Amino acid sequence: MRTLDPTELSAAQGGDRDALDRVLRHSRQHLRRYAEYHCAINDVEDAVQESLITLSRRLADLRVLECFVSWAFRIVKRECTRLKRAGCQWRHEEIREELLPAAHRDDLELRGDCAAALSALPPHYREVVLLRDLQGLSIAEMAAQLQTTPETIKARLHRARALARTYLA
Repeated sequence: MRTLDPTELSAAQGGDRDALDRVLRHSRQHLRRYAEYHCAINDVEDAVQESLITLSRRLADLRVLECFVSWAFRIVKRECTRLKRAGCQWRHEEIREELLPAAHRDDLELRGDCAAALSALPPHYREVVLLRDLQGLSIAEMAAQLQTTPETIKARLHRARALARTYLA
């Protein structure tokens, strides 16, 4: 996050609503980018919104203004973890249902293990595995959909499968 103006941050901490608004607007895009790596894709906006609310309410409690950036990122990560825990059960079931056609119907243990392995992957790795192996998209289609390069998609897919194999072993 680009360094905030210390006087602006100090004014926001002191109760200046306009300064607080400017600080939160400045922080939003950086917090969203950070949340994309720590939250499920559907939870990113919720995590950022809740984090901004927490930041606005608790800014007066911050003792050292130079720690604002790391403090804000910790709040986002904590919110992502909270949302992940809250949604973990239904997401696990959702992934399990997606795996039903791919796995043998009589092998419930394998389906459960695969669903758990996919649930354990970080969101950006889980996404490429689901797009490739369940939706059958090509590398080029995935790159276009995720707005990145084919090389990045290949690297993420390779890492995701390696992590899943490690989890299943």
